[in-house]
Amino acid sequence: MARTVQPLAPTKSAPSPGGDDPRYGGTLRLVGPGGVDHIDTASAYYATSAQILRALSRQLFAYPATDDLSAPELSFTPSPDLAVEIPTLDNGGLSADRRTVTVRLREGVLWDSTPPREVTAHDVVRGLKRLPNPVAGAGALPYFTSTIVGFREYCEQYRAAFADAEITPAALADFQNGHDIAGLRAVDEHTLAFELLRPANDFLNILATGFTTPAPAEYDAYLPDSMEFRRNTRSCAPYRLTRYAEQGLEIRMERNPVWRKETDPIRNQYVEDIHITVASDVPVTEMERRMDAGEVDLAWSYTAVSWDRPKPGQDAAPRTYPGFALNPYLVFNLRSPNQGRATSDLRVRQAIAYAVDKVAIGEILDALDAPNEPLGSVIPRGSVGHRDDFDPYATPGHRGDRERARRLLAEAGHGDGLTLIAAVREIGIHRKVMDSIAANLAEIGVALEWRTFSQAEYYGSALSDPEAGRRGDWDIAEPGFTPDWFGNNGRVIVQPLFETNDMPGTTNYGGYTNAEVDALIERALEEPDERRAEKLWHEIDVRVMQDLPVVPILSFAAMTSRYYGKRVRNAVHVPQIEFFDITNIWLEPAN
Repeated sequence: MARTVQPLAPTKSAPSPGGDDPRYGGTLRLVGPGGVDHIDTASAYYATSAQILRALSRQLFAYPATDDLSAPELSFTPSPDLAVEIPTLDNGGLSADRRTVTVRLREGVLWDSTPPREVTAHDVVRGLKRLPNPVAGAGALPYFTSTIVGFREYCEQYRAAFADAEITPAALADFQNGHDIAGLRAVDEHTLAFELLRPANDFLNILATGFTTPAPAEYDAYLPDSMEFRRNTRSCAPYRLTRYAEQGLEIRMERNPVWRKETDPIRNQYVEDIHITVASDVPVTEMERRMDAGEVDLAWSYTAVSWDRPKPGQDAAPRTYPGFALNPYLVFNLRSPNQGRATSDLRVRQAIAYAVDKVAIGEILDALDAPNEPLGSVIPRGSVGHRDDFDPYATPGHRGDRERARRLLAEAGHGDGLTLIAAVREIGIHRKVMDSIAANLAEIGVALEWRTFSQAEYYGSALSDPEAGRRGDWDIAEPGFTPDWFGNNGRVIVQPLFETNDMPGTTNYGGYTNAEVDALIERALEEPDERRAEKLWHEIDVRVMQDLPVVPILSFAAMTSRYYGKRVRNAVHVPQIEFFDITNIWLEPAN
């Protein structure tokens, strides 16, 4: 049983990463067209969500904010967050065979419950047990099923238990509380023990994802990520959620009164409040004008950049980025029954791959003023397994080969034309991208019937719901995917996107499954030699491209300088979430 703790008086935050003396107070205002995919950390897997969950949640390990990306070994290395220290052989946190990992938690970290209650190892276990829930599950579930003993079996039991059963909060809680994961246990209130299937030199990176956020006992009363859940979210971080309007059109946060800086080495608590407003389709130039006028502090959910017109003190340094994202790419719904299961025909997918003018899409995204380049395979440049010269569907100048595409479509029996349902985001730049793709496809006889979604709906329900795929709600979509971490990241593209995963919340949006690819992923994870492992990750890239469940379009810079309002100070980055760290920003002058 977790002990209740009387909160101490609020404490001041530490000096900023930049070294300047911070100011306290004021309301940080964010405006933009997007929204969160989820608030529940069991399923949140979108950069915009991570931007606010940085202020609302904590993990076992996390990445410190930085204004210098020139030393990847520092900015890409997780640091202790809820954990006291990095587990090593010397401190007893890592066994000699590297298959037992013991994590000791900080004492005095509190939930904003009534009364305040200490965060314990049992809360971390509860959080991990919630990941495969059948309502809004984790997109990166394979990170855990392929690493922790018994996690795969637990997920299979969970799925089987609710195959035909009524889903209620009580039923979910009963399952989670009544079933254990063999390789995960709370040794005591402040100690966790993980048993691994094999040594995993990226296990700290996995434990630094948002999926390792602890869950308080109160969450047993709500359906995962329901509106009731969102409005009763508990925090052990610097801020707590005070308002979540319908469809997330307005989000408000305030200082968490029980948070104490001495228990949090990663975050600070400079501003008094954080206010987020969804405003549809605000052009970058208009957003910059609003920031210049002091009406807005940060752009919400998309990049506002001004490299051509820099203003001293408002263009975040450095102008660098840690790596590239697979962004955008086309994904085919391989479950779709539409048009005689047309998207299940490899020739149809190949025709679409040959039709796309990747350079034209890059020119559209040039408006974001971030480096991009045509991509010929699923692993983008900067990630383990990428080869610059590997492009099995190359076309002259990356402009497409519509004649070849028309021949393939005719071979597939669609010489008279084909109509597919396209899932499209209601954001200007994504509509422009789909306009370009639609024009290319029209040239080969493929028409797109658009179904539009908000940014939140697009990732939160439309693509990540396997049942929507089986209903044929969409046939083709244009998402993007940023690696969960950089550096030692062989698994971070192919495992979330291409390992068999038909659970709610999946990021294998199209339902791709190939036993050979699954087996190659297992081999790569088991390979201790980095060079041989790198070859295996590339081999997976080759095998996936043979099946073509997606069409890679661009390698797009995962980080660049970002413009901010004239009141903002200490605009430092968290590379893994692509945005500023809102817990380390202060405002000048304070209100």
